[in-house]
Amino acid sequence: MAELITIEDPNDPRLNDYVALTDVELRRRREPEEGLFIAEGEKVIRRARTAGYRMRSMLLSSKWIDVMRDVIDEVPAPVYAVAPELAEQVTGYHVHRGALASMQRKPLSSAADLLAGTRPGERRRVVIFEDIVDHANMGAAFRNAAALGVDAVFLTPRCADPFYRRSVKVSMGAVFAVPHARLESWPQDADIFREHGFVLAALCLSENSITLDELAARPYDRLALVLGTEGEGLSAEALRASDEHVRIPMEAGVDSLNVAAASAVAFYATRRV
Repeated sequence: MAELITIEDPNDPRLNDYVALTDVELRRRREPEEGLFIAEGEKVIRRARTAGYRMRSMLLSSKWIDVMRDVIDEVPAPVYAVAPELAEQVTGYHVHRGALASMQRKPLSSAADLLAGTRPGERRRVVIFEDIVDHANMGAAFRNAAALGVDAVFLTPRCADPFYRRSVKVSMGAVFAVPHARLESWPQDADIFREHGFVLAALCLSENSITLDELAARPYDRLALVLGTEGEGLSAEALRASDEHVRIPMEAGVDSLNVAAASAVAFYATRRV
């Protein structure tokens, strides 16, 4: 059973995991280094626990104590009961969901290990995100991947942290449901996918591209969809490293979709029923 501790001092060192949650640069450096991430809201906290992440502590306003009572009774981590005003002082924003948990990260698999965990002939569909830096887009894309049956997500070195609080929140905890790895060198690591039988299909506006429907009709058992950054799309290097260039047909003078929306369309179109 967790220990329920009332805290009234915003400078109490026991609240250190929750300090300055709105300082993106600070949290982006600190959280991976210390091996933690913040889960916000009842559903996300429960999904993190279901996915096997160890709780370091929980911070609750009084009205959430009864709602989270079963979790309090099950975990050994301390639970800090605070007033909403104190939570805002510590975190830097109004915690309207009233429940935060500091969770311990798990070690990430390497891209090669994640790809190697498949059987010969097994159908696989994965996605490579290149330089996605917006945390909301990252969370939405992970939610799409989980909902539409993508087997794994691969991130290039400059991608945002999918376990940053906003990404986790937007994904509604779906970041816990899809295995992911961070590539060490891109697009050089494209060869790792080919070694495991994957065709790399880049979503882009290339003049030589095929339509998404044409891609979906091809009998590729191992497909890696490649999607680019929010502003410029895929780099020239990524396009050269890909086997197929693929476009989503557009109307009404629209040339492209937000990367999260494009990922949902691509995942749905290439699913195997």
